Amino acid sequence: QVQLVESGGGLVQPGGSLRLSCAASGSIFRLKSMAWYRQAPGKQRELVATITVGRSTTYADSVKGRFTISRDNGKNTLYLQMNSLKPEDTAVYYCNVDSTYNWPWGQGTQVTVSS
Repeated sequence: QVQLVESGGGLVQPGGSLRLSCAASGSIFRLKSMAWYRQAPGKQRELVATITVGRSTTYADSVKGRFTISRDNGKNTLYLQMNSLKPEDTAVYYCNVDSTYNWPWGQGTQVTVSS
């Protein structure tokens, strides 16, 4: 069973940047479209960005132009570069397959944007 471990979150001021990483334990990672999700307090988990095996990407309107998703199949790792962060980006960020049938969720990484 694939395990996902997210890292790179933290406290950042508005306008700042963070780079999140997600390490997958299995090489099946390179065969799957992957995604970043986030869940803010009291809200449902939402899709933030996706990337296909061929590295085509999509973004939620709320992050378009500020976030960049990428992957390193050699390292079984997914990334999310987040620039121009806003307080409304505050959430726990998770990675998983871009599918209705998700792998077991990792613990996520907390991103807090506050002055």
